[in-house]
Amino acid sequence: MRWLIGLLLALAALPSAASAQATARVRIETSIGPIIAELDLKRAPITAKNFLAYAEEKRFDNTSFYRAARNKSDPKRGLVQGGIDSKVRKARWPIDHEPTSQTGIRHLDGTLSMARNAPGSAMGDFFITVGPAAYLDAGPGKPGYAAFGRVVSGMPLVRRILAAPTWPGGRSTNTIGQHIKEPVKILSVRRIR
Repeated sequence: MRWLIGLLLALAALPSAASAQATARVRIETSIGPIIAELDLKRAPITAKNFLAYAEEKRFDNTSFYRAARNKSDPKRGLVQGGIDSKVRKARWPIDHEPTSQTGIRHLDGTLSMARNAPGSAMGDFFITVGPAAYLDAGPGKPGYAAFGRVVSGMPLVRRILAAPTWPGGRSTNTIGQHIKEPVKILSVRRIR
């Protein structure tokens, strides 16, 4: 009996596979096809776990990619934004800001990052970069955005969303001409690994 207790204590002391896991994969099922993203649980634990909580609680279900922010000098680059579109009824509490200067995750082509107003205000809106976007990284005097993963499959769909027709107006001066006329539906977001 002592050996069984000793074995159980030894097993309990080992880190669980879930706690030791450095990444998680999610499937973002859209009305135009799936996007697979890998989240960095090790370097951006607060932000990645927040995204997973929204997925597990089905808060991303029946939302959309609603914004296509194209680069003025190269319209094939920019970002697409999706999620709860600031709808309070779908929101969880804001999370602490994990800047790129802390995580080391840079805004490259296909980076998954949190949308926010001020640092520490991110909730359930996220974006995917198309092309490198170093201007979104933290630097001296600028907090940047919290990158927490990358697209591993489905970038042609992301580029298609970026190219979608947009309205000429906007909700604020920062988003004029960026709101998609026919937002791409996010049917569900589910963890697959």
